[in-house]
Amino acid sequence: MGTICNMGAEIGATTSLFPYNYSMHRYLAATKRAHISYFARNYAKDLQADEGVEYDQLIEINLSELEPHINGPFTPDLATPLSKWKETVKKEGWPSELKVGLIGSCTNSSYEDMSRSASIARDALSHGVKSKSIFTVTPGSEQIRATIQRDGQLSALEEFGGIVLANACGPCIGQWDRKDVKKGEANSIISSYNRNFTGRNDANPATHAFVASPDLVTAFSVAGTLDFNPLTDALKGKDGKEFFLAPPTDCPDLPERGYDPGRDTYQAPPEDSVSVQVNVSPSSDRLQVLSPFDAWDGKDAKDVPILIKCRGKTTTDHISMAGPWLKYRGHLDNISNNMLIGAINDENGKANTVRNVLTGEYGAVPDTARDYKAKGVKWVVVGDWNYGEGSSREHAALEPRHLGAIAIIVRSFARIHETNLKKQGLLPLTFSRPEDYDKINFDDKVDLMCTELAVGKPMTLRVHPKNGVPWEAKLSHTFNESQIEWFKNGSALNTMAKLAAEAKANA
Repeated sequence: MGTICNMGAEIGATTSLFPYNYSMHRYLAATKRAHISYFARNYAKDLQADEGVEYDQLIEINLSELEPHINGPFTPDLATPLSKWKETVKKEGWPSELKVGLIGSCTNSSYEDMSRSASIARDALSHGVKSKSIFTVTPGSEQIRATIQRDGQLSALEEFGGIVLANACGPCIGQWDRKDVKKGEANSIISSYNRNFTGRNDANPATHAFVASPDLVTAFSVAGTLDFNPLTDALKGKDGKEFFLAPPTDCPDLPERGYDPGRDTYQAPPEDSVSVQVNVSPSSDRLQVLSPFDAWDGKDAKDVPILIKCRGKTTTDHISMAGPWLKYRGHLDNISNNMLIGAINDENGKANTVRNVLTGEYGAVPDTARDYKAKGVKWVVVGDWNYGEGSSREHAALEPRHLGAIAIIVRSFARIHETNLKKQGLLPLTFSRPEDYDKINFDDKVDLMCTELAVGKPMTLRVHPKNGVPWEAKLSHTFNESQIEWFKNGSALNTMAKLAAEAKANA
């Protein structure tokens, strides 16, 4: 049983659950991958719901009544409809001047997205105005960049005042050398990126980062203010006359002349990889040769301290901050100095200050983890709902593994982060009874019955309060047989190396 979402519009369109998606076929064909679509078509009938199936919940959305929203600041969870936007900005006291508009990134830089933004830019230019805000364009791929350059959208965006950034993550993950405001200065930016957590884009916790569609970002950039509704408010042209921005036109979802692949930057791996040596300076603080993680010792984990009990939302930005830290992404030990420094300690409501249960002293989270590791003590993290929400950032799993964690125990996980933890040989576990989270104290020690790990079966957690009677809780998990091997071998990479060695030996 599940939920079915039925979306329709008043123009007569109704949405059914088609087993074969023709729009996706067109896209795959345009990108020279039609064979994938044809392969999927063979199994389309198997993707249909069972005849007579009933759902727990039916959600109907009238697309004709659905209006644009702006999300933020500081979280993608806060959404404001455009019709309520201006009054909300004033009510909340958010900085109304729009300093920067940013479009693109991996999330919103399709050919259609860029065409719609270019259409709005051309309309503004026809009235003699450009972007009042700093305006940046991040193509999501070299293919998109080359295609919109060929077809003219890029030149329109540049004439509009756009600064074209590299086909990379850029400001989305904090790789932005921003110069227009000082750190700590309250200001507003709006982007079509996919996250807007505090300090994520520019490492400035005072930046009010909002998220909207590329259309809205471009329109707001023309106005240079958040005190604006492009559907109802007029702008003033160079001639002093008022005008309204026209809706985007001539914006096909796929380029008529196909995609331009752009520059070929692919570097094929060497045919004889065994003979290749990678030399990294031992004194480098940016690169580090990694060593395989240790395999599981086959025993239950006893008398394990809780490094931190996280209160509330703990995103991948809290677990492994981006921004300036990303210069260390090739050096696991250095970047691990940012591990969980943004998480809120449930004991004291503070970030990056936890009590070392071995010494009784307070210190930074990474420092405390390093002390445990140096003394051969494994540790766990206890977390709240949707732990690991945000980017699919591998370092958020690599760092706790590197600094000695054995398990992350939470009310619930964000799906991708849960899988990343498994790949690094950690145990992502959830309280079978979510209320057990409230019963655990920061200074408790726990036993993890790792020998009970099996597909579809819960694991036992034995809790030893500092002053109290031990109690047990059940921990659920989503491990399959292959993923259990990742844990036993120490990581998914260790498992691959083991299989490769076995295949070579049997050849």
